[in-house]
Amino acid sequence: MAEVRKEQIGQKAKDFALKDHNGKEFKLSQFKGKRVLLSFHPMAWTDVCAKQMKSLEDNKGALDSLNTVALGISIDTIPSKKAWAETLGMKNTPLLSDFWPHGEVAKMYGIFRDKSGISERANIVVDENQKIAFFKVYDIPQLPDMNEIIDFVKSLK
Repeated sequence: MAEVRKEQIGQKAKDFALKDHNGKEFKLSQFKGKRVLLSFHPMAWTDVCAKQMKSLEDNKGALDSLNTVALGISIDTIPSKKAWAETLGMKNTPLLSDFWPHGEVAKMYGIFRDKSGISERANIVVDENQKIAFFKVYDIPQLPDMNEIIDFVKSLK
C-alpha cells in the first residue's frame, strides 16, 4: 500500500550531491527555480525499477513543459547504472548513484531500508523554492503512476 508522507510536505528539501551514470555530479540546489522529481528505486536491473526509470524518460517532454527535472536515484554503483542506462536506452534522464556513503541520500530522506541495504520506492517532488511538495512511498513491487506526478505538478501554482 502506497503511503503519502504528509509530515514532509512544506519542509526544506535536504541538499545533496550525487554523480550520475556518466560520472557527472548533480546537486539538488543547482535546480533552484525548477521543480525536481526525485524518483527513488530500490535497485537497477529489476523489472519494476526499469519500468519506473523508462517512464521518466518517456515523459521527459511533459516534465520539461512543467519546468520539472526528473532524477532517478538508487544505491547502485556508477558502472552498474551506466550499463543499465545503456541497456534501457536512457539518453535524457540522469540516473544517480547513492552508493557511497551507502544510501546516504535515501537515509537523509528517511527512506533507506537498513535490513536490505536499499531505498524504498518513492517519488518526491521538490518545488522551485527547494521545499518538498509531494512525498509518496510505494510498495516495492508497485510501479508509480507517472500520470499522478504529472497531474500533481500541473496543479502547483
